Amino acid sequence: MATEKITDIRHMLHWPGHMETDYIYTQGIAGEKFFSEIKENEKIYGGRCNHCGQVFVPPRLYCERCFRKIAEWRNLGSKGVVYTFTVVYIDIDGAKLDEPIMYALITFDGAEGGLIHRLGEIKPHEVQIGMPVEAVFRPQAERTGSINDIRYFKPQS
Repeated sequence: MATEKITDIRHMLHWPGHMETDYIYTQGIAGEKFFSEIKENEKIYGGRCNHCGQVFVPPRLYCERCFRKIAEWRNLGSKGVVYTFTVVYIDIDGAKLDEPIMYALITFDGAEGGLIHRLGEIKPHEVQIGMPVEAVFRPQAERTGSINDIRYFKPQS
C-alpha cells in the first residue's frame, strides 16, 4: 500500500543485485495523491498553482514559478503526447535485447513536466514526436501505488 512506510532500510532495494539502500524516502503529500489516483482510478493528476495557474506533472507541493504552495489537483486523464523518445537495444548488462524497448517523455495538455515511461503496442519505426498516446494500466488487483501501475503508453486509437 502506498501509505505504508518502510522502517527497516534492509528491506529496500534500488538496483538489480540486491544492493541495500542507506536512506528512507517517502512519497510525500503530492506523491501520495498522484500514485493513489493512478492505483484507484486510473487517472493521472497534476498539481495546479492557484496563483499563477501553472499545472505540474508529476505534482509538486510548491510552484516552481511563483514559489506558492500548491493546493489544487487537476485531473489530466490518461492521455498525453510523446515529447521525445529513445529506443533501447541492449540491457543493463550490455546484452542484446530480443525485442527493443521504447521509452518516451509523455507530456499532458496544459501541464509543465511529464512522465518518462515505456511505450507499447507499437514498433520503433512507428513512434513519432507529437504522437498522441494513452496509458495502459495494470489490472486493479495487481496495482501497488507506484508508477509501474501504468504498464506502458500506447498510441491512441
